[in-house]
Amino acid sequence: MPEDIVVDMPTDMRNQEGHFSTFDLDYTPPKPGGIISLTVDIPALSRIPNETRPPSRWKTPEFIFYYVVALFVIPLMVWIPIHLSSPSHPNYPYYRHRLSPGWMFGREVDNSDTQYRSFRNNILSLSFLVLIFITLKYIYTRSALRSALSIPSDKLYLIPFFLVFSVLYLTGLHGTSVFKIVIILTANYWIAKTSKGSRMGPLLTWVFNVLILFANETHGGYRYASFHPSLEVLDAFQGIYPRWHISFNITMLRLVSFNMDYYWAYNSRGGESLSSASTEKQRANTPLPLEDYTYRNYITYVLYPPLYIAGPILTFNNFMWQLRRPIDIPIRVQCRYLVRFLVSLLAMESILHYMYVVAIKDMKAWQGYTPLELSMIGFWNLIVVWLKLLLPWRFFRLWSLASGIDPPENMVRCMVNNYSTLGFWRSWHRSYNLWIVRYIYIPLGGTENVALTTALIFTFVALWHDLSFRLLAWGWLVSFFILPELLARYLLPHTKYGQFSWYRHVCAIGGVLNMSMMVSANLVGFVIGTDGIMYMASQMAGTWQGFCFLLAASCIMFVGVQLMFEYREEEMRRGVYRRC
Repeated sequence: MPEDIVVDMPTDMRNQEGHFSTFDLDYTPPKPGGIISLTVDIPALSRIPNETRPPSRWKTPEFIFYYVVALFVIPLMVWIPIHLSSPSHPNYPYYRHRLSPGWMFGREVDNSDTQYRSFRNNILSLSFLVLIFITLKYIYTRSALRSALSIPSDKLYLIPFFLVFSVLYLTGLHGTSVFKIVIILTANYWIAKTSKGSRMGPLLTWVFNVLILFANETHGGYRYASFHPSLEVLDAFQGIYPRWHISFNITMLRLVSFNMDYYWAYNSRGGESLSSASTEKQRANTPLPLEDYTYRNYITYVLYPPLYIAGPILTFNNFMWQLRRPIDIPIRVQCRYLVRFLVSLLAMESILHYMYVVAIKDMKAWQGYTPLELSMIGFWNLIVVWLKLLLPWRFFRLWSLASGIDPPENMVRCMVNNYSTLGFWRSWHRSYNLWIVRYIYIPLGGTENVALTTALIFTFVALWHDLSFRLLAWGWLVSFFILPELLARYLLPHTKYGQFSWYRHVCAIGGVLNMSMMVSANLVGFVIGTDGIMYMASQMAGTWQGFCFLLAASCIMFVGVQLMFEYREEEMRRGVYRRC
């Protein structure tokens, strides 16, 4: 063991008092049923089994009133963007050129979002690729097991198949740029292996990978001709997705994961082992034998085909433990997940065919809109953002499940089922959140300095997404908007005031403020930017009509938060504890 100071390994995310850190998730399998089965299954928080919960409020007069409000408001929220997207609307000519021929009941489709269009237009090709991958894996597995002297207890025999398919896959995607990727991967591996257990390892890993992100962005993925004119011939074959440096942001997270996991394994006592019944957290936190941190395993993990393009993000330890101690993923689980994906896909298609909110937003075709109509354009754009991320993530996770590897679920709750800023970021891009907890939040001190750590994390998150002022502003806004909730939790803890009848309603008011701030921050970061949010704010707060709308909207959000509270109470009554 070297005498260098060792960065603490996040083997336990609870602080010394036994409470949970801001970003912690502790795991036991949930057992959902009834209405709570609408939420996707994830490992849930462990609690005392016989904890007493308040009686159900679903049939009380208070909640019957909430149902009446919901039955009136929800159809109105759906009808407004459909009405604004009608060809007879005066603003329709401003964005008509952004629409494309659709397939749903003669309607045009708003396929103008560049990010989602690349997935939507290629979903059939991707599905065919998945079928090829699964078929070849089945053939290879049968052949490997037939030639084996005995049936192996692990799936390490799949590594050569994953490697060969990855090389072919990346060559088709990025052409000769695959050499650039391999060079970067090899340099990162060299840093890990030469640093070993030295504290310089984590430092060099972070410096190298951050510089690579900036260099990739600055040079647009590099051209061979820029290195030497004789290499220009290599620029001719760029593959079907030449912009390899865009998806490399995801790859960079795996590079850091391998190096940090190896660093902690080198400085651990070793000798630990897991069973096939191990949890997600155990697999991530348990070091592997040092002989497993090889170049072959490293390349296999980083370029694993189902998760290469968009994730979800899986740590190296978790990936290798699943090959060493395979977990059972029943066909019925995969089928249920496929149904969830198809329902979400149909919902997205319905929105794009009947609500042209993306085209309206892009063309700023909102002249003459009332504050209510303007707010619905922003709201449904956020729904589109949620779905355009959820669908690729669930598609690639489904591919991975069919391949025998279980990565974390990225989107736990529906976007509109969030009232807590902290809970929202635990459930949105959850695998990224878990990565941040393990490799940034805990090493920086965790709960010892929540405000500063949170600001640093969201600055990194913003720059990791895109080197732009808009996303940097988003990161700072999110960091700032977390502070009121942290302050409220400190001044009004549930352990002290939870038994009072007024406490739930005060928390609901706080939830309304949280939701307003989260909507504003995400509109800035992912929809209309700083200029657009300033225009919306002037329309909302600068007129009497806008003020009346804000008051009414706050009351409606109050009703929504109360329903969210009871939904979570129903989860806990059924033994499911999620921290989001």
